[in-house]
Amino acid sequence: MSMANKSDVFEFVLIGFPGLPEKYHIVFGCLIFLIYNLSLCANLTVIVLIFLKEHLHQPMYIIIASLAISDLLFDTTTLPKIIAKYWFGAGSMTFVGCFLQMTIVHTLNPLDSLIIMFMAIDRYVAICKPLRYHSIISNRLIIFVCIALYLVTVVIGLCVMSLAYVLPYAGSNKIKNCFCSIGTVAVTTYVDPAPTLWKAYCIGLGCHLGPLSFIIFSYSIIIIKICSSTRSESWNKAFYTCVTHWFVIGTYNVPRLLVYTYEQTQKPQVDVYVSLICLYTFVPHSASPIIFCLRNEEIKRTL
Repeated sequence: MSMANKSDVFEFVLIGFPGLPEKYHIVFGCLIFLIYNLSLCANLTVIVLIFLKEHLHQPMYIIIASLAISDLLFDTTTLPKIIAKYWFGAGSMTFVGCFLQMTIVHTLNPLDSLIIMFMAIDRYVAICKPLRYHSIISNRLIIFVCIALYLVTVVIGLCVMSLAYVLPYAGSNKIKNCFCSIGTVAVTTYVDPAPTLWKAYCIGLGCHLGPLSFIIFSYSIIIIKICSSTRSESWNKAFYTCVTHWFVIGTYNVPRLLVYTYEQTQKPQVDVYVSLICLYTFVPHSASPIIFCLRNEEIKRTL
């Protein structure tokens, strides 16, 4: 059965923050504009430097470049539309455009988790098995794994999108979010969305709890290794690296898991719900290139 036979909705309208007074729309749009430019400059700088400078063609930097590409794609897919909504009132999206954005969003969200997990494994090998690092981790292996992660998450994104795509839509087309995601689009259907949202919840939980468990394990072993070694300048550097990495990981994963659980246990308060979504999506995208790469001494010298 074609989609036209099941749905009378041909476009969706992004509401953003429903409780935000209209007089603050320009100011909020300016804030999003600044966040987007910060993310754009930071991530592009990382990508260009690592791509152009041969001495940065190392496993750790290739992983960071992959993360920067993912973050840049996500922000470019979502933030300009939010800015247009609050500056020009252009909050409507076509049906196809909304589901295309949903696919990209649910592709890049698990991709970030998997890349950060891979980064944690790389740091585990580098700190805990330094003499075997280059025999275990190579540029070719890193590139192969990063491409594989992109392909796997594309399949995940398509699976999540297909869950919402088969639902019938009619009547309300208001999306109480800043971008299209299954959690906010599926609730506009005129049938019970609970089974669909439960399937999406299980997929999302698996895509984030799995990598998070590997991240916690890797960094726990790293911290134990650091604490058991003689304290020196390298000890301080390694410990500082772990702490800063945990900041990004915590900002990214904790609010996400709260949102997933909140959706399943009770009807979320809309503004709090949207705020948490923006926190775990856009803040880490601006902070991660600075923390993971731009504070690095080698990157500073290259700049």
